[in-house]
Amino acid sequence: MTTKHVHPIPDPEAIVYAFASLHKRRFGLAVGVAAGLLMFLLTAVELLVEGPGVPQDPTFSLGLLRSYFAGYSVTWTGAFVGFGWGVVTGAIAGWFLAFVRNIVLASQVFLIRTRVELTRTRDFLDHI
Repeated sequence: MTTKHVHPIPDPEAIVYAFASLHKRRFGLAVGVAAGLLMFLLTAVELLVEGPGVPQDPTFSLGLLRSYFAGYSVTWTGAFVGFGWGVVTGAIAGWFLAFVRNIVLASQVFLIRTRVELTRTRDFLDHI
């Protein structure tokens, strides 16, 4: 007995949501807050596990981030500074990711619509 694989008809609302553009500021803010919390948690875990005065492993040290984030250090004050820098850099990265995704998605929709219109009107001159 063979069974045919039947493709379900896609839900139009699901298609609309799949091709909806992302709100750049909101997505940037969400990524920024997540990145800020991650920076804070990484610093807090490092402080709780190793302690504030313990020398850090030079191959992997959060202290190296002070090269990129002014004022950051592996201290409780540095954890809050890292949170701030995480929010800023995460928001910029999230905004840019949403922007690129929206551009790519819009160009794909444009190409698909153009191909469909060309296919529908290919034999237009044959009817004249």
